[in-house]
Amino acid sequence: MPKKYIIGIDEVGRGCLAGPVVVCAALAAQGRRFFNKKLGALRDSKKTSPRMREEWFLHLKKTEVIFAIARVSPSVIDKTNISRAANIAAERALKRLLLSADIREEEVDIFLDGGLYVGERGSNIGKTIIKGDEKIKVISAASILAKVYRDKLMSRYALKFKDFNFNLNKGYGTAHHIKILKSKGATSIHRKTFISNFV
Repeated sequence: MPKKYIIGIDEVGRGCLAGPVVVCAALAAQGRRFFNKKLGALRDSKKTSPRMREEWFLHLKKTEVIFAIARVSPSVIDKTNISRAANIAAERALKRLLLSADIREEEVDIFLDGGLYVGERGSNIGKTIIKGDEKIKVISAASILAKVYRDKLMSRYALKFKDFNFNLNKGYGTAHHIKILKSKGATSIHRKTFISNFV
């Protein structure tokens, strides 16, 4: 029997050379339709333009979606690995969300995108859905919220590390990013285990 609430969890920044991995856990009422007259139907962040993502971000914050965001630093990514780091962030985001919403795990259906899990491996307390960000709207909401949050964070890093254009590449390995990395060396927000081929 479906629970009263549904939680969607998604991550962004998995493949970046720089910056944290960010995870959002978003909660909504079961059966909630993520539709807006102006914006249309909610879609996964990868299929949404930056301007539309920003508008959805503002819309979701104003509506009855409760969410929590967690991030894991490049140094922890280097010490563990990106998959473990993303799952650490997922666990943190879920705990924060349940606490702020004053809801217990038993009261919600939890869905995670892709390779994410929460709890011990083999006893995932949620259900992991391949391409969940395309299939389950609350995961799409989490995807948008995480993406906009991380993009803003990388734009702030761009002010500190001016040569790297983090406001444009968001830490991904673009040709310009790799060229600057080779000539200038790594910053404090680069993932050392991701850039060993370039520096």
